[in-house]
Amino acid sequence: MGFSQALSGLNAASTNLDVVGNNIANSQTVGFKSSGVQFADVYAGAKVGLGTRVSAVLQDFSNGTLESTNRNLDLAISGGGFFRMSQNDQVVYSRNGQLTMTADGYLENAQGARLTGFPAGAGAGAEPQALQVPSAALPANATTGIDASFVLDSSVNAVAGPFDQNNTDSYSYANSATVYDSQGNSHNVTMYFSKISDNNWEVRQSIDGNPATQDDAATTVTFDTKGQLTTGMPLTFSFGGLGNGTDPLTVDLDLAGTTQTGNNFSLDSLTQDGYASGNLVGIAINSDGSIMGNYSNEQSQNLGTISLANFRNPEGLKPVGDNAWAETGDSGQALLGRAGTGMLGSIESGVVETSNVDLTRELVDLIIAQRNFQANTNSVRTQSEVLESVVNLR
Repeated sequence: MGFSQALSGLNAASTNLDVVGNNIANSQTVGFKSSGVQFADVYAGAKVGLGTRVSAVLQDFSNGTLESTNRNLDLAISGGGFFRMSQNDQVVYSRNGQLTMTADGYLENAQGARLTGFPAGAGAGAEPQALQVPSAALPANATTGIDASFVLDSSVNAVAGPFDQNNTDSYSYANSATVYDSQGNSHNVTMYFSKISDNNWEVRQSIDGNPATQDDAATTVTFDTKGQLTTGMPLTFSFGGLGNGTDPLTVDLDLAGTTQTGNNFSLDSLTQDGYASGNLVGIAINSDGSIMGNYSNEQSQNLGTISLANFRNPEGLKPVGDNAWAETGDSGQALLGRAGTGMLGSIESGVVETSNVDLTRELVDLIIAQRNFQANTNSVRTQSEVLESVVNLR
């Protein structure tokens, strides 16, 4: 009798119910990828088949919807790829980027898997490692250059007499900037502009009221007849005796963009590259996976870059639970890289990727799988009744 066909159908329908039930159970699991069952018929040299079997359970790695959380350590991949993570000395891959920072600075998920990437300054071909955000303060950086752009008034008279920073009549215009020494102490640098003749100006600097230490502290800059600067840049000024055991300070003043016009004196832009030391106050993660540390001195610094991975055959990955997969021979080796390159998507911060389970479809599939199971149950019952009738023949 044909009990084997019905039993095979029951087994296949049972597996289908398990897969659909698992999909439904994980419809709210971040980064979850649904699965589907594929069936195949069974023959053994006869015209009548022996039933069915489950030929494969395939995972669907299509992207889920990105949902905003406004939490900067919630990450999602927009496009292809997986987060590469280290868990219990094993490398696993995940689409779930719900992370927290441990007391020692590691980025890990709720299961303790640590996010891996490339340390700051790592060269090409570097091996990814567990990313750790350093808690050390950002050291002070002495000012080495000032970039400033001014408008100088060509209509003023040339200055007569020697320069005296305490006498405003001995120079035409002055402006100040804050600079930092080798220990991060701030100092006030004043830049003085003295018109000496048409299209020619002398530039001087002082720090905290003390003039530059070079023999000739004045530098001449020249403009053409259209008011455009013709003197090469930068101008270099040196200062010593800043106190507190700090190094002497040498500042390159770049006046590129400075013009001479008939308008009043004004400052267009001013930047300098020094800063005091600062403590880490937070991190931000960019779309290319770079982790930027933000410090109390308003500076930022790259602390590392998240590595992503992709596979020639993602469907060959082995689910290992906890929102993770492991590499197999069927998946091929992981293809590592930085976000936004090759087959790797960009990283979005403050969002998570929801499960790609289509709950409506799964509920329909559940009804179909249930009916299939019931139909195979009826087949067993019918086969049993037929067999009983044969046994009862006299």
